[in-house]
Amino acid sequence: MSALAIQIDERVKDVHFTEDTISVDLMDGRSIAVPLVWYPRLLNASPEQLAQWEICGGGYGIHWEDLDEDLSTEGMLRGAPAPEARAR
Repeated sequence: MSALAIQIDERVKDVHFTEDTISVDLMDGRSIAVPLVWYPRLLNASPEQLAQWEICGGGYGIHWEDLDEDLSTEGMLRGAPAPEARAR
């Protein structure tokens, strides 16, 4: 009997936005979707600014240079909003 080995890979594959959410596709096939209200800099950004993301942190992070914003897949999976969003 053989067991399938599930490979967990939380590195970023792609990023998508709706009016209310940011969704991150992971290399292992999962997707994370969280409310944009958790990230005020992203919530207030233009579509053009949102589209200017890049993968950072060895593949585990997302960076927006113009917005001075960084997210990690670990934080998103943990359900951690930006500190300024928690204060609201």
